[in-house]
Amino acid sequence: MHKQQASVWPYYPVFLRLQGESVVLVGGGEVGLRKWRLLRRAGARILLISREVHPVLQSAVDAGTLMHLARDFEASHLDGALLVVAATDDEDLNRQVATAAAAKGIPVNVVDDPQHSSFITPSIVDRAPVLLAISTAGAAPVLARRLREQLEALLPPRFGALAQFMGRWRDQVRERIAAPQRRSIWEAFLDGAGAQQVLNGNEAQAESDLETIIAGQQATGEVYLVGAGPGDPDLLTLRALRLMQQADVVLHDALVHPDILELVRRDADRIYVGKRKSKHTLPQDQINMELVRLAKQGKRVLRLKGGDPFVFGRGGEEIQTLAEHGVPFQVVPGITAANGCAAYAGIPLTHREHAQSCIFVTGHPRKGGELDLPWDTLARRGQTVVIYMGLGSLPDLCAQLISAGLPGDWPAAVIEHGTAQAQRVISADLAQLPAQVAKADLAGPSLVIVGEVVRLRQQLAWFDRPS
Repeated sequence: MHKQQASVWPYYPVFLRLQGESVVLVGGGEVGLRKWRLLRRAGARILLISREVHPVLQSAVDAGTLMHLARDFEASHLDGALLVVAATDDEDLNRQVATAAAAKGIPVNVVDDPQHSSFITPSIVDRAPVLLAISTAGAAPVLARRLREQLEALLPPRFGALAQFMGRWRDQVRERIAAPQRRSIWEAFLDGAGAQQVLNGNEAQAESDLETIIAGQQATGEVYLVGAGPGDPDLLTLRALRLMQQADVVLHDALVHPDILELVRRDADRIYVGKRKSKHTLPQDQINMELVRLAKQGKRVLRLKGGDPFVFGRGGEEIQTLAEHGVPFQVVPGITAANGCAAYAGIPLTHREHAQSCIFVTGHPRKGGELDLPWDTLARRGQTVVIYMGLGSLPDLCAQLISAGLPGDWPAAVIEHGTAQAQRVISADLAQLPAQVAKADLAGPSLVIVGEVVRLRQQLAWFDRPS
């Protein structure tokens, strides 16, 4: 059987220690400035050779942090250098530097000229001391930059702090734990709440969690109260996506779009606790205590809620319970339905000429079946009213607003499955809206918007065609 031969690397990836080492930089313009910044981060002693010097580099020279020779390049300038960078806009000079460096056996980088370089500078994701280097061997620098952008988005800003934390504890773990168990200690720390505490800036709690793991006890878990947004997965925050990938178990609502659930860590346990009209899978008190129970087992618990957890999402009730039981938690806001659905329907919530304020209310009736809303406050011009959970009580809502003073031809809309591909928008006058909605047989998660801004939909709708 033919064995496939591994492809040959165009470069050998390596990280050089330049702290205190001599590096020669030829070229003092914009390109030289960029290279100087990278070399300075590595702690190199840099000798700049250039007759013309960028003002920022000149400031470093004046401050005594950059050595400078304002003369033409000579091969003798490379004596004692560990590394050389040619960063001028003169190709002949750059190649002269490369030839001199090669003759002395010194690694050289010629900017934008891989053919004459013995090493190249990769795209860098900086979470020092964690550094990620990305190279396409000069074949596709735009692709390297695109990969860097994606990694920048995935790695938390405090990822370097996590590496530093683990470095500070490394000797102590080595002294207290036998070699075979050390790896499992660190894996338990990274997989548990401790690593997330470092990323959140709470290193005292992280130390406590690590001590608990070292002592062989089960650390208390953590609850992530995360807003999943109105439906479109592209509207998730980066923090939400990261925590969704870390959770051991997820409790999710009916309003969380299936495409968003697909982004949750695949081996996480999933518990449906959604609420529909007259169909409560779990009472809210039981949901609260289930979060406590799972976290006390040491699990990372994701409470995933449609929209934003603090806008008609009972998120406040849930974290009150967590706080009372001493369970660590964090809250990640989501794009609430009002913002997301209105934007995708082409309805601005405020507008200088039509609405100077915006009010959010819930149209969910009380146990007696009656709506208890401040109708006089809602039935005013110059504002937008957004009604959550108002589809079932829509005829009563429209009638009450008309009775409170809004004209029957006042514009309004119902948005079903907002921001999703299945989105439907019915816009009509208040007097006609219930009949239009009934005719369209809307039954999915919906939002009601009342106000003059609805008229702008005919001009501003971009996600679908107006109904």
